[in-house]
Amino acid sequence: MNEEQIRFLSVQEAMQIVAAIQEEEDIHNPGKRILTVYNHDDREVCWFDYDELIEAVGPVAKGELKEAVQNYILMHIPDWALDL
Repeated sequence: MNEEQIRFLSVQEAMQIVAAIQEEEDIHNPGKRILTVYNHDDREVCWFDYDELIEAVGPVAKGELKEAVQNYILMHIPDWALDL
């Protein structure tokens, strides 16, 4: 079976699409947190599992966590987001 590789937008392209990143409860999994990415039309672009994202970001100072998470997300917006 062939898995298609996910391609990501450049940070500049992602910044043009992303209007907000909102921490929310996963409606399908109560108690689980997700970070939902919204575009300028207030439409969901994609979401990230909070725990997996924090693990991927790695250890950072508490005061730098928000910026580190935001930067990680902007570097991982899939290219199909342009089609929304």
